[in-house]
Amino acid sequence: MAVKTVALVAHDNKKKELVDWVSENNTRFAPLTLFATGTTGRLLSERLGRDDIQCLLSGPLGGDQQIGAKIAEGEIDLLVFFWDPLEPQPHDPDIKALLRIAALWNIPVACNRATAEFLLTSAYLTDDQHRPTKPDFAEYTGRKVS
Repeated sequence: MAVKTVALVAHDNKKKELVDWVSENNTRFAPLTLFATGTTGRLLSERLGRDDIQCLLSGPLGGDQQIGAKIAEGEIDLLVFFWDPLEPQPHDPDIKALLRIAALWNIPVACNRATAEFLLTSAYLTDDQHRPTKPDFAEYTGRKVS
């Protein structure tokens, strides 16, 4: 059985909302493999009592890029990123890069609770056979450059 992997990220002003939402849906998250950026992962581990959440670096210290690399390597099936649209972020280029990589590799992304709830309750999340179509970059990687 192929277990889906979810990456969980939240800006400071959205961490409580994300942790509360995951806690409220703990039963749905129980069979999933979870990755999270630093502080978010620590807060989730403490709240859920789970020691299997794979915590990466804090977002501004490279955690966003680590999640992006895992997406590019095919290790992440879903990105839940509660970002704060009212607060400027010093690592905004990293955030844009993460969202770009998720779009490039056709990974479902939820940027707010409403979308996250739709994705979490999707039949595809528990369907062992379903995998989003991965793009074929052979033409791009094989192009001639001068």
